Amino acid sequence: MTKTEVKERTPVKLDDMDRKILIQLQQDATWSMERLAKHVGVSKTAAWNRVQRMHESGVIKRQISVLDAHSVGLLETFFIAIKTNQHQQGWLEKFNSVIQKWPEIIEAHRLAGDIDYLIKVQVASTRDFDELYKKIVAEVDLYSVTSSLSMEVMKHETALPI
Repeated sequence: MTKTEVKERTPVKLDDMDRKILIQLQQDATWSMERLAKHVGVSKTAAWNRVQRMHESGVIKRQISVLDAHSVGLLETFFIAIKTNQHQQGWLEKFNSVIQKWPEIIEAHRLAGDIDYLIKVQVASTRDFDELYKKIVAEVDLYSVTSSLSMEVMKHETALPI
C-alpha cells in the first residue's frame, strides 16, 4: 500500500493497558521499555509484547521526532483550499502525484462540503510559498484556489485523544 492509498481498517481492540502505553508513547517514544513498563505497571516483557503487537497491527504506524518548524527555518504555514470541477480518476491520480511531489506539502485532505481539498504547506517564506503555488497550479487543472497564511498556531497536537 502506498502512502496515498486509503486502506479501510477495522479498529483494533485496545484494553486499558494498551491505552496507557499509547498515551505515554505519544508523549515521549524515547522512553526505555523498562521505564515504560514501570510507568504503566507491567513487566518489561509484557510491555514489549504489547508494543510489538500494536506495531504489527498498524496501531503504531511509526515512531518519529516532532520538530519545531521555526527552529529549522520553516517560518510560514499556509493552507490552500481547492475546488475542482474535475472528478475523474485520471485527474485524481495526477493531483495525488502532484501533492506527493513536494515535501513542503505536509498534509492534504479530501473534504466533504464546499471545498474539495485542503492542503497544509510549511515553508521558509512567502516567496517560497508563491514558488510552490505556481508549480502546483501549472501541473494540475484547478477550478478555484484560495490560500491563507496562518498568523498564529493556537493549538497543535500530535497525540490522538484515546
